[in-house]
Amino acid sequence: MARGVEFLGSEVAIMCGAMSWVSERNLVAAMSNAGGFGVVACGAMTPELLDREIAATGNLTDKPFGVNLITMHPQLFELIDVCARHGVTHIVLAGGLPPKGSLEAIKATGAKVIAFAPALSLAKKLIKSGVDALVIEGMEAGGHIGPVSTSVLAQEMLPEIADQVPVFVAGGIGRGEAIAGYLDMGAAGVQLGTRFVCATESIAHPNFKQAFLRASARDAVATVQVDPRLPVIPVRALKNAGSDLFIAKQREVAATLDSLTDKVAMAEAQLQIEHYWAGALRRAVVDGDIEHGSLMAGQSVGMVTKEEPVAEIIASLMAQAAQALEKRAA
Repeated sequence: MARGVEFLGSEVAIMCGAMSWVSERNLVAAMSNAGGFGVVACGAMTPELLDREIAATGNLTDKPFGVNLITMHPQLFELIDVCARHGVTHIVLAGGLPPKGSLEAIKATGAKVIAFAPALSLAKKLIKSGVDALVIEGMEAGGHIGPVSTSVLAQEMLPEIADQVPVFVAGGIGRGEAIAGYLDMGAAGVQLGTRFVCATESIAHPNFKQAFLRASARDAVATVQVDPRLPVIPVRALKNAGSDLFIAKQREVAATLDSLTDKVAMAEAQLQIEHYWAGALRRAVVDGDIEHGSLMAGQSVGMVTKEEPVAEIIASLMAQAAQALEKRAA
């Protein structure tokens, strides 16, 4: 983990995935204070809201933490400015290729850029464009996902790119033995989200946490695309009535495309879908509506068995990883 630790400035190279409504000041600060690396989920926040969230997080920890920005956010460059004002050291770009000028804007602030790469070709392109590190996330993850499993991505990508930039592996990781395996393959560290949802410091509603504690891996299913014209990225979540509501939402948005087929309409349709998810997730995480809200969860949810402090989760993961590596060395 030495390379990942040096890059992040943390004690262990375990990043907490940026989960909208969950990865806020309390969990982020707790993660960094426990030696990991917390990441604020900006999601659909306005620059003013992000400004307050970063300031509040900084009041709770003096350790490094990052901010996750969505590339399609209409105020992306203003959000980058907010991060710059607070001296944020690491910015994670998610949701597609960074728009023109965004990498340069982040670099100008002195921050390091971490980007998601769901395919080897994209990883090479991003490295060439100047990103400082990559997250390769498999389909087992919660929230927005790609089509390939974590283990396949790791096998395909780590031998090709791990010597060029630090690479963090994500998706379906719930135990330290898996972390040890990916480190052994050349990863600089890992990113986990689902595993930290039920942390004591997580502000997720008790109903939301209970849904995670009750769930098994097979309960975390991916959404389907209703209309091939609609640019919908699949989302993995625990199945509930909210899953059916999303199907209905897709049909509603797709209907508007029948009369509007230009690029602006497509972008607007994508934004409508993202706003749907932001609202549905809030209903579950904040309000506790686990029937109609979105229960975004990775397939590692079956390994979430109790509510416990972040520090204990990290200690447990590291102990398991160390034991696994010791066995290999024996």
